[in-house]
This record gives sequence, C-alpha cells and structure tokens, in this order.
Amino acid sequence: MSAWLAQAWDGFAGFAWAWAWAALPLPLLVRLLLPPRRDAGAALRVPWSAQLQDVAPVGGAAGVRGGLALLAWLLLCAAAARPQQLGEAVAPQQQARQMLLAVDLSGSMSEVDMMLGMQPVDRLTAAKAVIADFLQRRSGDRVGLLVFGQRAYMLTPLTLDLAAVREQLRDTAAGMAGRETALGDAIGLAVKRLREQPEGQRVLVLLTDGVNTAGVLPPLKAAELAATERVRVHTIAFGGSGGGFSLFGVPVQPGEDVDEDTLRAVAEATGGRFFRARDADELAGIYAELERLEPVDVDAAPVRPRREAYAWPLAGALALALLAFAMPAGRRREAGGAAA
Repeated sequence: MSAWLAQAWDGFAGFAWAWAWAALPLPLLVRLLLPPRRDAGAALRVPWSAQLQDVAPVGGAAGVRGGLALLAWLLLCAAAARPQQLGEAVAPQQQARQMLLAVDLSGSMSEVDMMLGMQPVDRLTAAKAVIADFLQRRSGDRVGLLVFGQRAYMLTPLTLDLAAVREQLRDTAAGMAGRETALGDAIGLAVKRLREQPEGQRVLVLLTDGVNTAGVLPPLKAAELAATERVRVHTIAFGGSGGGFSLFGVPVQPGEDVDEDTLRAVAEATGGRFFRARDADELAGIYAELERLEPVDVDAAPVRPRREAYAWPLAGALALALLAFAMPAGRRREAGGAAA
C-alpha cells in the first residue's frame, strides 16, 4: 500500500485550478454567518407525551452523517481544483532545420529565359515558384530569407512561420537590392545570423545566376568564415548567363557566365553541395535533393504528459453523499413507563 501511495505521489502534478480550494471553508462560513433555521410549526403539548415514541436523531448517527458530508465536500473541492497526474516520460523526435535561403536579386535575375507552365518567365519568377513549393513542405523547420544584390539584406529572420517567408519572397523583385552581385557579403551575413544556432543545423542554401561583382568580402574568404562557424553552404548556379540582355526570351547580348568554379569551391570548403540548374525543372529537382540531404533528427526534451484525475475525488464525493443519505436519521426509542 505504501509503495502504491509513493508511486501515486511521484506522479502527482499538482492542481490546475488550485484557487478552487478557496471554497473549502464555505460550509463553515454559512453556518457561522447565516441565522439558524426556525421551525414554523406550533408546538403541541399533551399530557401523555411521555408515552410517545422519541424519533429524534441519535447524536452518534447525526455526527457520522455530518462527517461524511464534510468529507464529501472536501473531495468536491479537490475535484474542482482539477488534480493532474504525470504520465510516463516521452522523448519525442522531430525533424528540424535552421536554414537560411539566400536569393540573388541582381539585375540579371530579370532575364526572361525560363519556362514555367509553358509560359516564358524571368529567372526570379521561376525561382520564386520552386522555392515557394519547397517551403510548402518544410513544416516544423525554422527558415529565414536573405536577399542580395549589390548589398545583402536579411529579409526574414529564422522563423516557423513559413507562410510569412513565402509572402516576403513573393514581394521581392529583381534589382531591389542593387543591380550587381555581392556573393561574399551574402555568405558573411548568413554566417553571422546562423552562428548562434545549434551546431549541425546551420545551413545556407544560396542561389545565384552570376558572379561576385560587389561587396567587401570575397566569396572564398566568406567560405572560410562559414567553415570556421560550422555553417554548411549549398550553392546553386541558376540560369545560363548573368548580366545579358534578351528580346522576347531570346538572348541577343550574352553576359558573363555564372561563376561555377567559385560556387563549387564555397560548397566544398563548407561541407555543402554544388548544384547546377539551367531551367525550372532542374531547380525543382535540386530543392528536392536538398530536402533529402538536410533532415536533422532532434531529440526534444523529455516530457511527461498531464492527465486529468478529477474523476477519482468526484466519484468518492458521490459515494460518500449516497452513503450519508442512505443512513437512517435516527432510531426509535420507547419512552419509559405506561399510561396511567
């Protein structure tokens, strides 16, 4: 019995509504503050009253009923306070990432050389569609959005609200961060934002269609910083050329090709992967591959679920109340002597 009580006490999680215990002295207050009840009926006195049967409650029985009522009230207060019991400890596992998506918004991203739904679109529009679909499947991950052109900007911090990230991505436009490309600065800003995150979950996915033409931090130097801070950088070279001009989707003045060598070196230096996407379909396949590469099993802190236990004191109060009502109010007692 003592072992069972010790186990029950170990699993006791307290009362959810402890303030309900304030009602415990209510019966005593009622007894003290309210006037006693008076019988409205007139007393009847007869000469042979001594011979009548005495049906007044016996003091012992009345005391037992009063004790049962008080105990039932105690249990009702306990049930109202919502006692809770702890279940077995559970350590749930979840898949989570701390991932920054860096998107190039330089002028070359306005090149109309992609097809999306049989319609020619610019590179940024195609990238938005693929990344939005990628975010749609990232439930449980913390994702941030970084954009860069001539300068790098943190558009959305790491958040579980992926709908907000999609909305911010939707509102971006080519050239809004400058017409040039600051790859090194984008990587450096991402490293600064990810360095406080748990090691092994610091991931940057950088998409660009050009070469580093702006900024103060060279890409390879930024890659060294990322490697030092254990930030894994996956780079995606998107499109065919950067900075050229097109007419109705046909390039008429090709620009400088995307710097695949630098992007590959950045990825290798940080333990990431380099990808090449020349159209929207290839880009979608790359983000699907990233989904496979970056799952991280996180052991959440063990939790003990709380279970409601008010049914036990409530059942006890009901049983005591029924027992009190079932007890006789008193026993009949014959008066001494006979009538003269």
